This record gives sequence, C-alpha cells and structure tokens, in this order.
Amino acid sequence: MSPATQLARQKLIVNVLQHGPAASQDDLRKALAKHGLKVTQATLSRDIHKLGLVKTTEGYALANNDHAPEPTMPSVSRVLRDFVLEIREAQNLLVVKTSVGSAQPVAAALDGEEWPESVGTIAGDDTILVISPDKRSAHRLAVRIREMIA
Repeated sequence: MSPATQLARQKLIVNVLQHGPAASQDDLRKALAKHGLKVTQATLSRDIHKLGLVKTTEGYALANNDHAPEPTMPSVSRVLRDFVLEIREAQNLLVVKTSVGSAQPVAAALDGEEWPESVGTIAGDDTILVISPDKRSAHRLAVRIREMIA
C-alpha cells in the first residue's frame, strides 16, 4: 500500500473516532466501509497500533480525546515497595537509596504526593535527597515511607 493511501486511511480513522469511540475493531471497520474504504482486520490492527489508539470501556478511541482514560500510574506505596532499599535521616534531609536506575521515578512519585513533610527532591541514579522543612518533618516522612515499604 502506498504511503499516501495509508495516510489517507489513517486520517479517516482519526476523523471517525473524533465523533466518538468505536466499540470494536469490527465496528471501526464498518464505519470506514460507510466512508467507502474497505480494510482487512490486519491492516486495521496495524493502523490502531501506529495511531496509538486506546481501548477504553466504550471502545477504541484517540489517546488524546475525552473518551480516553487517564493514564494510570502505580500508587506511591507500590513504587516505594518495589524500588526503595534504605532510608537514612540527616537533620532535615532524607537520603533514600533505590535500586539502580529507579531514583527518578521514585522521586517523581514522592513529589506527586505533595506531602507537607517534603519541600522537594533531587534524584540521581540510585539515590534521592528529600528535603524537609525541619528535622521533625523529615522524621515523620521517614516513618511514613518505612511503613509503606514494610
């Protein structure tokens, strides 16, 4: 198939889905046929993959439209349990050791919680520096994190 035809087909798929999700690949195929375009299931599957369509409870939808579900991130407790190895307190700071390559996603999860005990984080490859407003807040946060990873 020529790139121009593929592009035209994919534009039509986007146009169809802008009016709402398609309950199944077959429904999407039928909607394309109503517009005069007959496609095989294999071609449609490739287009779905290339366009990054998402399967929602309502059917196939564009990833950036209102029908697409919000991306689900793992809970902070799961991220902490999976990657945190050690927590050390140092005055108003916590040094959090993680498995190699995991510090940045763990720091992002911690920052995302917006806990009052944390002013912010700095992440390297396997170490996070968590800055707290004071020593007491750092201790409370260390206890919270230890409880989550226990």
